[in-house]
Amino acid sequence: RAQVTVSFIGRKLGLYTGRGPALAGDIRFDRLDVPDAVYRDDPGAELLNLAQLLRQLPPRARDAHKGHFGHVMVIGGDRGFGGAALMAAEAAARAGAGLVSVATRPEHAAAFLARRPELMVKGVPSGQELEPLLSGPSVLVVGPGLGRSPWSEQMLQQALNAGLPLVLDADALNLLVAGRLGRNADGSRWVLTPHPGEAARLLDLDNAAVQADRPTACRRLQEKFGGAVLLKGAGTLIAGPREPLAICPYGNPGMASGGMGDVLAGVIGALLAQGLEPTAAARLGACVHGRAADIAAQRSGERGLLATDLPDLIRELLNGRHALPD
Repeated sequence: RAQVTVSFIGRKLGLYTGRGPALAGDIRFDRLDVPDAVYRDDPGAELLNLAQLLRQLPPRARDAHKGHFGHVMVIGGDRGFGGAALMAAEAAARAGAGLVSVATRPEHAAAFLARRPELMVKGVPSGQELEPLLSGPSVLVVGPGLGRSPWSEQMLQQALNAGLPLVLDADALNLLVAGRLGRNADGSRWVLTPHPGEAARLLDLDNAAVQADRPTACRRLQEKFGGAVLLKGAGTLIAGPREPLAICPYGNPGMASGGMGDVLAGVIGALLAQGLEPTAAARLGACVHGRAADIAAQRSGERGLLATDLPDLIRELLNGRHALPD
């Protein structure tokens, strides 16, 4: 394990993802004053910068109303997994969605409203009863706490049929792999957010193969499913249809705890609802999520970091309340 790694002329992709950051230590870069012509070719990957990404969010007009900022519906929270849907919904609200609703098991509704009364919570006993609710949202976040029951399959199928932008996370991805669902969704309008295990199942590989070459795995997922793909893990990667592969340099080991992915899915859904394209929403979502976790870890340490520690910090970052280097 190095204390310092210096990369000359070009940044090396492997230093920033997977095991690279842990083995490289403090990563520094020196271009050695090579001429600009060396950099004219399109790069194979791009190291993201949160300060630059935040400029994509326009200031809010004085006469704006909630309808201008979209309506996110979170679909999930099967029995035993209600907290995941709640965390995703709260994160979507904190990330600026104008309206946030939740379609979940009926027994979760009271607890959700007690925790966050701003949410519109719909108790949905079956997928058939979800269908009439899908005329209101502008974005669907499907998967947090969804489970793999017949109820889960029905909910996901209705979401795929709705023709709306989608964030697919967690068991929504596992159900896609199972192959029992029709694929009516427009893949160009979705964001898939697998962790390495889910990515392995989507590609019919094992986890070790994904982790051994994360950039290739991320690109293959995007080629196979379309839209934007965010491969979670140390050095999160984002692949889109036209943009170079992107690397998120933020985040820390404290994020290895339950619920982090649910918060991320909600944030990306809110950014889609506010008008960002899928790849842009995935890039900004990953970086603001990781940077919020870094701030939380700097304040109180990595150990014991909770997913629910992040939404308030995400709100602060999106509102420019923290200094960020360009």
